[in-house]
Amino acid sequence: MTAQLAAHSTSLAAYSTSTGEAFQFWVLGTVAVIGALCTVFMKKSVHSALCLAGTMIILAVFYLANGAYFLGIVQVVVYTGAIMMLFLFVVMLVGVTAADSLTETIKGQRWLALLCGLGFGILLCAGIGNASLNEFNGLAQANAGGNVEGLATLIFTKYVFAFEITGALLITAAVGAMVLTHRERTERAKTQREMAEERVRKNVQLPPLPAPGVYARHNAVDIPGLLPDGTPSELTVIKTLRDRGQIRDVSDEALKDLKALEQRSGERLGRGDRAEEAAK
Repeated sequence: MTAQLAAHSTSLAAYSTSTGEAFQFWVLGTVAVIGALCTVFMKKSVHSALCLAGTMIILAVFYLANGAYFLGIVQVVVYTGAIMMLFLFVVMLVGVTAADSLTETIKGQRWLALLCGLGFGILLCAGIGNASLNEFNGLAQANAGGNVEGLATLIFTKYVFAFEITGALLITAAVGAMVLTHRERTERAKTQREMAEERVRKNVQLPPLPAPGVYARHNAVDIPGLLPDGTPSELTVIKTLRDRGQIRDVSDEALKDLKALEQRSGERLGRGDRAEEAAK
């Protein structure tokens, strides 16, 4: 009788949800859904990858809360760590931007994506319906021989085909990234002499480019170099700083103001007389 009551209480505990579990599910589940939607609707691919990483971390928390400790750690280390870094490296190598998504290079890919999304929705509904109709095994039965051993048994017996397909998909993604980033050289590379002669013919920037800060009062990368006539050269500062508007002014007015500021600072520190005596 006692054993039956214990088994009955265990089965009830498998179907009951505590207040803490419900609160955790609704809060983290909402954040996971928002992250998944942001993954789809974000304009920049890097932001989409970061949102997907956040969703994966929340899934790892769900695994840990349900007693699947090994699966939760693997979710963080493998998927969030390794595979998401692979996605980010592919994005950086290929150089995907928001403008690339507007160009459809493969005909019919939108209809194919719609069919794949519909099929995934059907599978998701079928999985939820199957979980609602069938009884749960419970954590005690699932982890009877150990969580790692039970997971390995399922992967290499019942779900071995899906496991191999996932591995092939990741390998295909890595090989595809290398193929997309590889560029075959169709012509001979120019030598330094040939490039110098070409500059002479075009009469464009005959001498080498001045380094950042050359002839200015500082050698910082955000200070453009000054040409012999005193005008700043925009070629000495990288395009990123120019687009951000982070280039410091080195015009004659700014240099005069800086010189006056240095002179006032020297006078306050008592260096004005020393500088005049040194000049004499």
